[in-house]
Amino acid sequence: MKKIGVILSGCGVYDGTEIHEAVLTLLALDKAQAKAVCFAPDIAQRHVVNHLTGEISENETRNVLVESARIARGSIRNLRDIDTMILDGLIIPGGYGAAKNLSDYAVTGANCEVLPEVADAVMRFRKRGKPLGFLCIAPVIAAKLFGSEGVEVTIGSDEQTAADIAAMGAKHVPAAVEEIIVSPDAKIVTTPAYMLGPGISDIAKGIDKLVAKVLELA
Repeated sequence: MKKIGVILSGCGVYDGTEIHEAVLTLLALDKAQAKAVCFAPDIAQRHVVNHLTGEISENETRNVLVESARIARGSIRNLRDIDTMILDGLIIPGGYGAAKNLSDYAVTGANCEVLPEVADAVMRFRKRGKPLGFLCIAPVIAAKLFGSEGVEVTIGSDEQTAADIAAMGAKHVPAAVEEIIVSPDAKIVTTPAYMLGPGISDIAKGIDKLVAKVLELA
């Protein structure tokens, strides 16, 4: 049975992991008889967003690892321990948590920095020739870390994000929601998911393909 790490960034699209994307990733892995091993950094969220109103909840704090445990039904590990596991690949779902907690792309754009724990994990997988999957906005992490290699990624068709990806040295390839982009010789797989939507059945098509490709490359 192949084991795939899944890095979560909280629980909720506006300040953490996009829940639909995470669940569909876990479902696709399970249907393919692969084992998902969930991880998250033990850090405070950048902020907390009331998902009913869309407003930031002032004076409220939440922990990324604790919140991510909601999606993983408690079966989750601290990201700092990821190297103790023997894993065959790594997938990072989207949601603003990828751009606020795993990186600061939501604040600094093309000048973003990736959380050191995340960068270290992703780069180790790349160095070992293991496949990496990025959903939704998460491909900006791949662009930041591997832009110097000219990797190809997609976030769909958003012009500003595509321009930022190009500014980081990577190549953005437009894609439909059901499509995946596999970067030549890099084992990096991306799909737009909710960067395009419009609904859960639509994003499921691309996520299923991404998971299948990651497992194929593993």
